[in-house]
Amino acid sequence: MNVEDRDNARPPRTCIVGAGAIGALIAAALARAGHTVSVLARGHTLAAIRTHGIRILMGDAPTSGVRVQASDDAAALGVQDIVVIALKGHVLPEAADSLRPMIGPDTVVVSAMNGLPWWFLNGLDGLTSDGPLEAVDPGGRVSAVLPAERAIGCVVHLSSAIVEPGVVKRGRGNRLIVGAARTECAEPARALAHALAQGGFEVDATDRIRDDIWAKLWGNMNMNPLSALTGSTADRLLDDPFTHALVLRMMEEADAIGRRLGLSTGMSAPQRLAVTRELGAFKTSMLQDFEAGRSLEIGPILGVFPELGRKLDVPTPFCDAVLGLLRQRAAASGL
Repeated sequence: MNVEDRDNARPPRTCIVGAGAIGALIAAALARAGHTVSVLARGHTLAAIRTHGIRILMGDAPTSGVRVQASDDAAALGVQDIVVIALKGHVLPEAADSLRPMIGPDTVVVSAMNGLPWWFLNGLDGLTSDGPLEAVDPGGRVSAVLPAERAIGCVVHLSSAIVEPGVVKRGRGNRLIVGAARTECAEPARALAHALAQGGFEVDATDRIRDDIWAKLWGNMNMNPLSALTGSTADRLLDDPFTHALVLRMMEEADAIGRRLGLSTGMSAPQRLAVTRELGAFKTSMLQDFEAGRSLEIGPILGVFPELGRKLDVPTPFCDAVLGLLRQRAAASGL
């Protein structure tokens, strides 16, 4: 039974794992679209959502709270029709087993994350083995709980921030790209895209979600690590001829891997950097995490490229070097 079939009988039961800015926005949108929404959260965020709902700051004043169920116990929420993973990719392996009570035989799982998701290689042409990527799914711990064959991808093109527990401040952009990598999830993906659009997002449905994930990561896999290493905003990295050249070399290595896997970014490296340039003097998410003393998304954003390079016999010397430096920087800072 797919999501649309279930929707004929009752609203889909949907849980958002991770009540950060993106997770909270998705939860509010699906609640407005009529889903029965719950949020897996903890601490002050859990208390705030239980008391006030999810509040979204537009301009100077927050909207009234969008009411959803909230819990810190997956077993209390029970089996869901849809589980949306809005955690950072590097924390998911530790959290995955606790999500098991929400996963039933028909549950579809949505990744709304930076970097490559755990399901990305499942069924992908161009590999002799589609085993898990250790950089995102060490030992297959994530895919053992969240079935790759029932996964939907959601690429997020917007900015937002948590200003206090349960309160999200909207930034620029409002676009999501939603699609399934496997045909058996095509109908649930279309139904989810429709619901997210009903809830207020600008949504593009696609049957090539891997390309969209790869294209976004292609612009992040260099700027994020180099900004964390240097403390520089994106414009400074692109203004300096040496770091600009390093950015391009890393993109060339990633593009060679993508071509071996049949993936397309839809643009050249200079065109992608022109898009980054238009964003101005911004701090990447990895630099913001570094400055705040939070752990870094090293594996999902950069570590996947040397690992894929080894699988495909594609040299990645520039990615290897930056990865080594970034690991040392994070370790020295206790992150």
